[in-house]
Amino acid sequence: MNERLVITPLGPYIGAQVENVVLSKPLSDAQFEQLYHALLKHQVLFLRNQPVTPLEQRALAARFGDLHIHPVYPHAPDVEEIIVLDTHDDNPPDNDNWHTDVTFIDTPPAGAILAAKRLPSSGGDTLWASGIAAYEALSEPLRQLLSGLQAEHDFTKSFQEFKYRKTAEEHAQWLKAKEKNPPLLHPVIRSHPVSGKKALFVNEGFTTRIIGLSEKESAAVLTFLFSHITKPEFQVRWRWQENDIAIWDNRVTQHYANADYLPQRRIMHRATILGDRPFYKA
Repeated sequence: MNERLVITPLGPYIGAQVENVVLSKPLSDAQFEQLYHALLKHQVLFLRNQPVTPLEQRALAARFGDLHIHPVYPHAPDVEEIIVLDTHDDNPPDNDNWHTDVTFIDTPPAGAILAAKRLPSSGGDTLWASGIAAYEALSEPLRQLLSGLQAEHDFTKSFQEFKYRKTAEEHAQWLKAKEKNPPLLHPVIRSHPVSGKKALFVNEGFTTRIIGLSEKESAAVLTFLFSHITKPEFQVRWRWQENDIAIWDNRVTQHYANADYLPQRRIMHRATILGDRPFYKA
């Protein structure tokens, strides 16, 4: 049996399509090794025609590490590690901004696996941007300025209270999540724990300010970085088909779920792999 994965880059900086593997079955060590190294190199991988159950998706994700259980999103029946992102007119998306998942915890996710379950007739693409390419494109003086700085990440920037007042139970869940996730600090430039590459690690979804700069300086620098990271040069855009799977390295990427399909409905299942504490190594 040929266990060699076929990996086709989708651009010079980020994204590759992977073929010749079936993700619903347990991967051999050789297959997993290839997938893992492709993920480190390309930062986000896409696979067509991979129907998986929530249990199969959880098993695949668990090969990469321990899994995160989200404080507010609903999950698949009996599989709390698989969150269900079901967006429609009564539940509009909250991920149509550039963000890195769950940077409001001490050990933000190392990665995630997203499976397309139900799609609109058109639209609903997701875009990813490379924090590595964005960092490497900065001038040397700006890299020097940012190295060693820390930024605050706040759960409530993306999960605002007013969105979670539909029921008393939902509001209580939000209050508990806010209490459990106070604002915390991460380095502005992050070193990848495996490859050692440096990446910008601020995102519009959760980053509120840079420590040590005045309010206006912080706002100006963050405004620049948020727009710089999302330049088309550093991006890949995926047009979903049902049963597609995307796997990404959450430590060095951001993504944006395009919300151009409403009032149609879009359902995705996500497994989130826990990571380690971000650090900067000069």
